[in-house]
Amino acid sequence: MEERLQKLLSRWGIASRRRAEELIHAGRVSVNGKVAELGQKANPAIDSIQLDGQKLSVQKQPEYYYFLLNKPLRVISTCQDPQGRRTVLDLLPRHVRRGVGIHPVGRLDYNSTGALLLTNDGALTYRLTHPRHHIPKTYRVVVAGRPSPASIGLWKQGLTIGNYQTLPAKVDVISTGAKQTELAITLWEGRNRQIRRTADYLGYPVKSLHRVSIGPICLDNLELGQARPVTEQELTELRRATDGQGWTNDDK
Repeated sequence: MEERLQKLLSRWGIASRRRAEELIHAGRVSVNGKVAELGQKANPAIDSIQLDGQKLSVQKQPEYYYFLLNKPLRVISTCQDPQGRRTVLDLLPRHVRRGVGIHPVGRLDYNSTGALLLTNDGALTYRLTHPRHHIPKTYRVVVAGRPSPASIGLWKQGLTIGNYQTLPAKVDVISTGAKQTELAITLWEGRNRQIRRTADYLGYPVKSLHRVSIGPICLDNLELGQARPVTEQELTELRRATDGQGWTNDDK
């Protein structure tokens, strides 16, 4: 059965759907000896698919891995870093750090901490990162100053920052001090540095940001810098949370 190459590479755990598209665009994927094009389809049962000259096959599909990491400060949410800084892969068990296609699902900033999923299941990565699928993520955020009720109201209803409009968010005040405020914030979208940009826009810069949950999966007592396997029940709940949100057969 023919499938799009980026979907095949993703399903085989070679790369996330987005990364697979980048590999194809860079000319690193070929089908039957010819450089592949983005959107091209292939049948792995009869076609020879190669990545960087190495033949791929359905028999080489890796075992799928799913981890929840409590990311500490000053760790990069990528698979490798040209500057040699520590990445989230360095915090996983050694046998899954390289060679099985594991990657972070989305990102947390260098100076942010908390829940981050890592997997080599490209289909799940696609579900969780596609902008049309709104998976709630909850954060504990400490901001400078004491946001006014009006500012909190703007944050809740969504506001225009630069050239985009943020979706409504759930924002609760946990505690206030003389110079800072702790907030619990739940977002249903994943724009780059959205909490930090919104806080700056409102005049209350972020002092610390810690993600405590992704959909139904919570950090609970997982220590900073530690990773644990995602349970079967959590995977079932995570997949259920993404069902019924405008899926097509090509997504699955």
